[in-house]
Amino acid sequence: MRIMGLDYGSVTVGVAISDALLITAQGVEVIRRKQENKLRQTLARIEALIEEYEVNRIVLGYPKHLNNTIGERAIKSEEFADTLRRRTGLEVILWDERLTTVAAHQILNQGGLDDKKKALVVDKLAAVLILQGYLDRLQHQKNDDLKIMDELE
Repeated sequence: MRIMGLDYGSVTVGVAISDALLITAQGVEVIRRKQENKLRQTLARIEALIEEYEVNRIVLGYPKHLNNTIGERAIKSEEFADTLRRRTGLEVILWDERLTTVAAHQILNQGGLDDKKKALVVDKLAAVLILQGYLDRLQHQKNDDLKIMDELE
């Protein structure tokens, strides 16, 4: 079982995949398209990666505003999530991605990459951060469940 993380943007989709133990996220690629509403090739590539990595769940970044409201980008992400569910039959989880791209830029700035090189990988790194946040939450829930079971015994 693996989980795919996606950072859905207007012309790019950053892709990350978990390891089989659901502990770490690794960046895979950035899928690029010429126009925002041209998704056929993007969806075909995502489906190919799902098959290649034997993915059974998708975590899609959900770009809420800092004040927790939903804007145009979040609505587009909801629509994309619906499309992914229909096309793949997989569970798609919307994951709060506030400040993920900012964090990705900060990490890349520390690495000393120039702006051109950063632009090529920032979406992939954002997908890693989205997926890693979700995986960390899964581990935290697992640990909480174990503590509760220990207390019940």
